[in-house]
This record gives sequence, structure tokens and C-alpha cells, in this order.
Amino acid sequence: MVVYASSMSIHLFNTLGRKKQAFAPLVPGKVGIYSCGPTVYDFASVGNFRSFLFADVLRRMFEANGFAVTQVMNITDVGHLVGDADEGEDKLEKGAKREGKSAWDVAAEYTKAFVEDSKKLNIEVPHVSPKATDHIAEQIAFIESIEKNGYTYIIGDGVYFDTSKLEHYGQLSGQSLDEKEGGSRVAIGDKKHATDFALWKFSPAGETRQMEWESPWGKGFPGWHIECSAMGEKYLGVPFDVHTGGIDHIAVHHENEIAQTLAARNCLEANFWMHNEFLQIDGGKMSKSLNNTYTVADLIEHKIHPLSFRLFILGANYRTPQNFTWDAVGASHTALGNIRNAVRDLPKPSDADAESMAQFMEHVNDDLDTPNALAIFYGVLNHPSMERSVKSATLLAMDEVLGLALEDVVARPLTIPGAVEKLVSNREVARLSKDWKKSDELRDEVLKLSFDIDDTLEGQKVKEVW
Repeated sequence: MVVYASSMSIHLFNTLGRKKQAFAPLVPGKVGIYSCGPTVYDFASVGNFRSFLFADVLRRMFEANGFAVTQVMNITDVGHLVGDADEGEDKLEKGAKREGKSAWDVAAEYTKAFVEDSKKLNIEVPHVSPKATDHIAEQIAFIESIEKNGYTYIIGDGVYFDTSKLEHYGQLSGQSLDEKEGGSRVAIGDKKHATDFALWKFSPAGETRQMEWESPWGKGFPGWHIECSAMGEKYLGVPFDVHTGGIDHIAVHHENEIAQTLAARNCLEANFWMHNEFLQIDGGKMSKSLNNTYTVADLIEHKIHPLSFRLFILGANYRTPQNFTWDAVGASHTALGNIRNAVRDLPKPSDADAESMAQFMEHVNDDLDTPNALAIFYGVLNHPSMERSVKSATLLAMDEVLGLALEDVVARPLTIPGAVEKLVSNREVARLSKDWKKSDELRDEVLKLSFDIDDTLEGQKVKEVW
């Protein structure tokens, strides 16, 4: 990636301080990012992918500023219970029962699907994608450190973290321990406090789980939160620079990650905590019960290219709620098609326009202000007098952050198959004869071959339909 903003300041909203702060890396020239990844018991939804796309743009922004980035994204393939109450079915076990497969097979299947969907969205491959099941020893060792420092207790179903012993528990959400307990709707059972959480769950007596391991406390499986603390430390050290995830992680998952690392290592897990807002569906909540947890496959079924969804996501700031409708995503699909057709006609790139790049990076570095960055991008795309090779270079440079895969089409004129050319020629004959019915029929045939025709003053112009 070409560096365009190495001397610019970067400001990011830090949930930990609830304000925008100047970013400075822990190690000059390097950035470590831990992104909470998928729980692989089902296909990731478009709502899940808002979080992964946000993390991808964050990484691309750092790279455009010249940082050597290490991004870690975990694969949660065990120990993630249905609710936050440390009880109920494990999602992997539930998925196995649903599909009549082993939990291991379910995890492998949906991990593969997640990787394939991420590729369709042009999400850069994380440098490390550790699986929870491959790091049980690290999780056990981390729990032992927490236990050694006096923050645990054991009850009938597992080893628990005693949140009352941590002075600053609640700092991420801004809620005190009393406030959290007062607002809790979780039945605490034998736990000492409603906010206490499981570090290690015991396998139920007389029941054999598909995923369980021996530990110093008995056979069982890790709690939800411990994998991220253990794997983040293994691959990035602690503290590291940035931890990302959705806002639903703030009050419980990330709060508990912070608590675990403070208890075990007496330091913050990460300096910056960044969270994206929810993606709503038709103005409401996304949920399986409403049958609106759309996936990348659903986008494709609706003839929406996954990169069009990426453009749609870029159109809103990551910290604002965004409303998914098929009309809105369809408009982004049309817009990206127009972008692709426009840049195909450009020549090979020369040098990017420095002023435009500076304006673009100023917005990107301002807490990932992608809507205004896109406005600069469109300004360059539609600039009437910018030298065309400069325009080509500038758009490609901006796209290294936006990730719309324009390198596949810039300065690559559309190849029109002979069958389409014949239909276009026949349509021109029909138009000259004013046989409008035949003209429309021929255009429909062209559309079936993934092309379309614009009628311009200069004649018919064939464009890509994707």
C-alpha cells in the first residue's frame, strides 16, 4: 500500500474514555489490532459484517498512514453460551443438534463460510485467526493467573470471576458495580454477584459434551470471555493498541475482558476500545425470530453484489445506527456499477493528486469519517478537468482504504462478447425502424447476459451489469 498520510494526526473515538482522542501507537511505526471475530455456529449476518467491515477500514487507514499493522481476529468455536448468564446451551452444541453433525464439523463448515463471505466483501485477511479450541492451554494458564491473584471462586457449575474484588470494574461501560447489579435481569443462582462471570464451566454430571477438556478444576470448557484475553496476549502482548467489536460487546464481553487482564496482568488489555453501532433492518431490530438476519448469500440472491453492501456500509459513520433496506442497498449497487463503468474508461494511473489525497485522508483519519471521505472520492471521479491518468491514480489510492476492488476494473475497458454485440447491433436496426417493442425485447436479452445499454446522443453504450 502506498503511504499518503504519514505525517497526519489520527483521532479515534475511544469507548474507554467516551471521547475522541489522538492516537499514538505503543511501538512507533506499528499497530496491533484485536478484532472480535465470529462465533461459527451459523452464517455471519450482514449485521455481523458491519463490525468486520469497520475493523477492515480501520486497518486499511493505519496502513495508508504507513503503520505496520498486525490484526488478530479470533474464531469462537467453543464455549459461547446462548445468553450472558453463563447458562443455557453452547451455540456450537446447539448448531450440531440442529444440523445433525458434530460440533467440530459445524465449526469447520461455518468458519469456511465466514472466510469465503469475507473474501466476497474484500475484507483483508487477518494476520492471525486463532481458534479458541486451539488455545485451551493458554486459556487455562490465564485463568490460573487470575486465580493466583485472588479474583476467583468455585461453585457447582464452574470457576467464576469475583467482580467485587476489582476496583475499576465497569470502567468501559461507565457503570459502577452497584449500577450494573441494580440493572441486571440475570438470575444469579449460586454466584456471589450478578456481574460475576464464568472463567471455566464444568461439564454437567453424567453428560458427555462434544467439546470438553481436562483442567486443574475438572473437566469442562472455557467461558465466553477468556479466549480473547488469552489469545490477544499471545499474539499482540498486553497492552496492545486497539480492540474492536460491536456496541453489544461493551457492557459484558469487553468489560469482562478488561477485568480478566487487569486481574491477571495488572494492566489494561488495550489502549483504545472502538465499537460500531448496530445495523437495523427496515428500521427495526435484526433477529432470527423475525426472519431478517440476512447473509451475504441473501445479498447475492437479491442480485446485490457484496461489494455494493460494502459501499452501503461506508456511507454511514461506524458509530451511527444504520438502516438496511433492500432499496437502500440496491441504490448502492447501482452506484457502484456506475463507478465501475466510469473508471473502466480511464487510462493507466500516473501520480495521485496530492491535494485530493490530503483531503481524503484528513476525513479518514478523523475517526474513520467515511461518508465525507466518499464525498471527496466522488468529487475526483466527477472532476471535469483533472488529468485522466491522475484521476485514475487518485481513485485507486483512495480505494486502498475504501476497499471497493477498483484495481480490477480501472483502465480495463469492458470486453463485450460477440453475442451481446450482435444483440446491440440488431437493436440499433430496430430503433432506426422505430420498432420499439423489438428494441425493448433485445435489451431484455442483453440484460440476461449481464450487460445493459444506455441510449446516448452518441448512440448505444454498453455497460456492465453485475
